[in-house]
Amino acid sequence: MKKEILELFDNSYPDREYTIEIVNPEFTSVCPKTGLPDFGIITISYIPDKTCIELKSLKYYFLEFRNAGIFYENITNKILDDLVEALQPRSLHVRTEWKARGGITETVSVNYTSSR
Repeated sequence: MKKEILELFDNSYPDREYTIEIVNPEFTSVCPKTGLPDFGIITISYIPDKTCIELKSLKYYFLEFRNAGIFYENITNKILDDLVEALQPRSLHVRTEWKARGGITETVSVNYTSSR
């Protein structure tokens, strides 16, 4: 996954604490064990500091996962790591909700809070 795809823009209100929520209801990746497609909903909530994520670049970043064989837990943590590195937000939360496969669903959540 190419995190260098991620583009940012200046936060016009860096002194105000507000939350941005982004939902991708059509996320796809591949199970590394079976090679079958996985379908999920990715929700990102963050409180920006100096920058915000540009949505078109985030869309292309998500597309990099389409053919990647990667576990749900790793996807969730990779997205968090890449976005924290790029944005340096005050806080960030990633939640991934996966469609049923074999009658089982899974949801993974991870949080980051700046120590500034």
